[in-house]
Amino acid sequence: MTIDHDFSSVPLVGGADYQLRTRLVHGPGTLSRLGEMAKSLGASRALLVTDPGILAAGHAGRGEVYLREAGLEVSIFDGARENPTTDDVQRGVVHAQSFEPDLIVGLGGGSSMDCAKGINFILSNGGQIRDYWGIDKATAPMLPLVAVPTTAGTGSEMQSFALISDAVTHVKMACGDKKACAKVAILDPELTITQPARVTALTGIDALSHAIETFVSTKKNLISRMFSREAFRLLSGAIEIVLRTPHDLGARAAMQMGACLAGMAIESSMLGAAHALANPLTARFGTAHGQAVGLMLPHVVRYNAEQFEGEYVDLMRSFAATLERDNDSKPTHLAGSDFLAQWLSSVLRKAGLATDLRELGVAENDLPELAAAAAPQWTGTFNPRKVDAGILAQLYDRAL
Repeated sequence: MTIDHDFSSVPLVGGADYQLRTRLVHGPGTLSRLGEMAKSLGASRALLVTDPGILAAGHAGRGEVYLREAGLEVSIFDGARENPTTDDVQRGVVHAQSFEPDLIVGLGGGSSMDCAKGINFILSNGGQIRDYWGIDKATAPMLPLVAVPTTAGTGSEMQSFALISDAVTHVKMACGDKKACAKVAILDPELTITQPARVTALTGIDALSHAIETFVSTKKNLISRMFSREAFRLLSGAIEIVLRTPHDLGARAAMQMGACLAGMAIESSMLGAAHALANPLTARFGTAHGQAVGLMLPHVVRYNAEQFEGEYVDLMRSFAATLERDNDSKPTHLAGSDFLAQWLSSVLRKAGLATDLRELGVAENDLPELAAAAAPQWTGTFNPRKVDAGILAQLYDRAL
């Protein structure tokens, strides 16, 4: 018997260069190992970076207890905000300089972890965060970082990038350096149960967008696609469950691991046009990132599929099999881009999120300005199908 495999869309020749830099600790109750992990890194003074909501939920306080029980001195900086800015980072740096930590803990959503990385850049290397916009701009070693996500979204715990917005221009700066990677990531799904339903939806959709865009990006490789595929399988199978049943710990764990794996894919495959389109919506209209990228993603999928339908058919195989098994539906083994785009929009609706730009206050006369801001976005350069300001304006128009 002969089995034919189609490798036409897989970059076998290009190879891959991937190094796992972060120890991953995953499972319910693993926050209790925070002190143990910090001690294993030789730390004695921990700066815990978080946000007011995580502090109010008690997670930061528990983290502090575990660190102190392990013999560490602890100082909490709770000034991280959604889409952290250069001002947030600078306030954290001032706080850190007065405490002189030898380890940083980023505990919270992607914003807290990104803020922690931003603080680490300046505390360890000096200057301003703008100096690290790009790749490998840090010249000195950085403090060890322990990342503890309380959401299932960005996958920042497994990435070398910090996304920091300029407080004046609102431009998002991607600051990437392998020295910024967390030494340890602790994934405790129990921490995600206290999320408001809207946060669960926004972060989950963001994670889905990472899995989908990394799978088709121009920088994809065999390793990144492995992470993307498994991330999509976990996230697509769990997101509607956590929206219906927020306390389902198994689904929460699947979402958290899926987001983590998608973050690992980003590290080598980057993202695409949906993120390029989302960032100006956040900067101009204050739209939450998960809302913005989730709304634009179906239109980018359909646009890309005009040349890369096979990629989406490939990605959808495991999802279609799950649908057939769980819903006793008709065979969907050939489901591809249109099926995926419709399903993404249905998830937005089920989560109570907007599915067109007019719901966000965007008007037709805003589109040229948005497209002009989206065109130079770095992520768009990795989209499998070329985009420019004109194409991006068309995609915004389709989303009105």
